[in-house]
Amino acid sequence: MLGAISLLLLPGCGGMPPRKDAPKPDDSTISTDETDRPAEALAEAHAHYAAGVVCEIDEDLEGALREYQKAALADPDDAWLVLEVTQRLMQNKEMDKALEVLIRAAARPKATMEVLMRLGQVYSLMGKTDLAVAAERTAIKKAPSSFGGYEALYLAYLQNKQALEAEQVLDEASRETQVEAEFLVRLAELYANLGTQKSARKAEFEGKALAALRRADKLHSASSPLRLRMADAMTAAGDSTRAAQLYLELLKQLPDVPPIRDRIHAKLTDIYLRGSDPRRAVEQLEAIVRDDPTNPQAYFFLASILFDEKKMPEAADYFGKAILLKPDLEEAYYDLAQTQLAMEKNSEALATLEKARQKFSANFVLEYFSAMAFSRQKAYTEALEHFTAAEVIAQATNPKLLNEGFYFQLAAANERKSDYAQAEKYFEKCLQIEPNFAEAMNYLGYMWAEHGQNLDKARDLIQKALKVEPKNAAYLDSLAWVLFKLKQPQDALPYALQAAELSDQPDATVYDHIGDIYAALNRLDDARAAWRKSLSLETSEEVRKKLDAKGK
Repeated sequence: MLGAISLLLLPGCGGMPPRKDAPKPDDSTISTDETDRPAEALAEAHAHYAAGVVCEIDEDLEGALREYQKAALADPDDAWLVLEVTQRLMQNKEMDKALEVLIRAAARPKATMEVLMRLGQVYSLMGKTDLAVAAERTAIKKAPSSFGGYEALYLAYLQNKQALEAEQVLDEASRETQVEAEFLVRLAELYANLGTQKSARKAEFEGKALAALRRADKLHSASSPLRLRMADAMTAAGDSTRAAQLYLELLKQLPDVPPIRDRIHAKLTDIYLRGSDPRRAVEQLEAIVRDDPTNPQAYFFLASILFDEKKMPEAADYFGKAILLKPDLEEAYYDLAQTQLAMEKNSEALATLEKARQKFSANFVLEYFSAMAFSRQKAYTEALEHFTAAEVIAQATNPKLLNEGFYFQLAAANERKSDYAQAEKYFEKCLQIEPNFAEAMNYLGYMWAEHGQNLDKARDLIQKALKVEPKNAAYLDSLAWVLFKLKQPQDALPYALQAAELSDQPDATVYDHIGDIYAALNRLDDARAAWRKSLSLETSEEVRKKLDAKGK
């Protein structure tokens, strides 16, 4: 029927394509054979279809749809026509008219699976779940090796909030033996879908999905696009090892189409990163930038991995390329600044942050890293301005950002600016958040010891820090110093000597303290030796004066 009037359609007309060679639904059971249909019905259908085409040419879309509906009612065995007409009626929200056509078509002896599925879909959309289920069940009987009926029935149950029945449909489908790989991949995808809705049983549904995928994998008949879906589904279901093998095989098989290859490289990157295999992740990202040197995300992820591996110059280079290729990639600015800070390139970090400040609104990270950079430059007034701005922003947007680490850095900046009262306040706030923060306990205890304040509390804090890290040279030196300040040089000496022994490299301050302790014990030769060692490591007028006072 359809081919007989194809000449009536004008190029560009927005109607249904009246060609028998038009694309059909997945299943090939649809028939447009006219030989076994009554001539009178066919003639009537042809006439209505032709009238519909004429209406469509005249841009009378409502009239066209009425005529197409009459054509489908006159010839309900033309499954292709029935499906096209009902699709347009559904899009036009004319469910009753679509249902009228589908009921007539479904009642025919040669009703196809697709027609029955469409009938079930319309019933489901109209809230007639029982009738939808019956129609989908009939569709499954028509073609049990085609997944469409199972999928439609699954969706009908889900729409009616019958998750158990939906699960039973998938289990029923999984028992079919004469099925193709695509059937099994689609089944796995629906098991995964059910797992997202029933999170308490997610692992169970992932197991069922994997069972279906492994059956599909053994068939060795899947096309490359289907194997790509299989790999994606395996990744989601937890079999990253086999998924990675499939992706690697696909890279060899698929045509050299950069978007597809980039997607596979990205999937492999994700698998290797989650599997703590950064070397192989870097290989995939490098492959992406070879194929697409203008891919900012690939450079960004490369930089992030290299940063974690402490390869700061390479990380900085890739962060810079990401920014160059995508100037609005805000996170890259802050990560580049953090990398530059790790490389002690504080001026470069501030320049990077200033570029971000010109492009983006003020935020906690921008202010925090600015504060850190100024602290590194010993510009403590500017550092405290940015710490304060960061604190205000966090209080208004995300108070969790104000953790013990933030207040430790704020306290340290105040201490270095010689505002000891504020430093004490923020160290104590830091320890309120994390009472076992050893570095903060040591810093506050040592600050008090240096200024002869709260010496008993200082000793207690430093001893607590040493319980956390008993071989920390800095903490041992702090304890020696507070004991010296408490007039207990004999008790202080073993800690000071142990600090010198455990230091990664000789420390001028530690040897200065050892000299003072020896002097308090009246062991002047030992004191002078310690001070000389201190001066050999770092020039200090104060240490030189002590050495002069005790005689060289």
